[in-house]
Amino acid sequence: MKVHTTNYANTFIEIADDCPATSGKIPPTKGDAKTVANIQFGMLSKHPYKFTSDDIIFQVFADRNDLTKSEYREAREQLFSKGQPCFRASPLTKRYGWGVHYNKEGKMAIYSAESAEYAKFSKDKTLKVIKAMKSGK
Repeated sequence: MKVHTTNYANTFIEIADDCPATSGKIPPTKGDAKTVANIQFGMLSKHPYKFTSDDIIFQVFADRNDLTKSEYREAREQLFSKGQPCFRASPLTKRYGWGVHYNKEGKMAIYSAESAEYAKFSKDKTLKVIKAMKSGK
């Protein structure tokens, strides 16, 4: 079975050109349910450079589908047997003003669009710098 990945290494994803936020905003919750943005933000803000993109995308899938730990391995194989949207399509980069840095191991951290780190990563010639996807057409 082919395994797809959303992981990057030595890469920085800038916010989308049409992102409404000019600085990092904490995604609002919707009632009791955590949104994709809430789960991603929680994992990345509490644990910078601990997770890969695949780890986070799978955890969002697992949380939203109420999977038990015993179901994880098989469910992860199933999920990544098909291509998944990468963090260029994340609400953090498209809507909430967070850039995403991937280190050489492919572990991620988020940086607010107005931060000094964001500016530094945006100009770093040793990184592949790409834009998040636009929301509109």
